[in-house]
Amino acid sequence: MIIFNDLVIPATSASTAALDVATAYHSPALLSHSRRVYVWAAALARQEGIAFDDELLFVAAMFHDLGLRPEFDSHTVSFEEAAGHVARVFAAGAGWSGERQDRLAEVIVRHMWPDVDVNDDPEGHLISRAAALDIVGRNHDQLTPEFRAEVLREHPRLGLTDEFLACFQAQAERKSTSTAARAIDTGLSTRIAGNPLDHELL
Repeated sequence: MIIFNDLVIPATSASTAALDVATAYHSPALLSHSRRVYVWAAALARQEGIAFDDELLFVAAMFHDLGLRPEFDSHTVSFEEAAGHVARVFAAGAGWSGERQDRLAEVIVRHMWPDVDVNDDPEGHLISRAAALDIVGRNHDQLTPEFRAEVLREHPRLGLTDEFLACFQAQAERKSTSTAARAIDTGLSTRIAGNPLDHELL
C-alpha cells in the first residue's frame, strides 16, 4: 500500500529552494497542482517499481508549469520550453552539473509529450503521466480512491480547471504552433471539464 506521508519533499537544499520558488511565483491552484504532480508521479513509480531520481522529479514537478506564469511567459517558445530554461538557470545556481541541468530541462519539456519511454527517461515518463492524470484525469483509477482522496485533501484543486484552461487558451492565441495550441485544438476544454478528480471530494 502506498502511504501519502511517505511521499515527502526530498531532503535536499535544491528541493527546498525549488518549492520556495514555486511558492513565490505560482498561483495557489498551480502550486497545489505542482505538488500533486510530484505525489502522483512518485506514487505511480512506487506502485510499478520504476526507479527514479527523487530530487530531479521533485524539482521538475515544481517548475514544469512555471512558463505559464506572467513573469516567465515567453512570446517565442512554448510554455514548457520556457519553464525548462528557467529551471536550467535555477539548477546552475544550485550547483548542478551541466548534464543534470540538461536532464531537468528535458524532463520538463517532455511532460507535454503524449508518450515518454520509461526506460529512456523515467522522470519524464512519470511527470508526463502525472500531469495528464491531474489535468484531465487520465488513468486516475491506477491509484486507489483512498489514496486519491488523501492527496486531494492535502493539496486541493482550488479551481485549477478554469485557471489552467484560461492559461492554455491564452498560450494558444499567442503561439498558434505551440503544444498548448494543439491541446486546445484537440479538445482540451472537453477533456478537462470531464476530469473525475474535480468531483471526488464533493
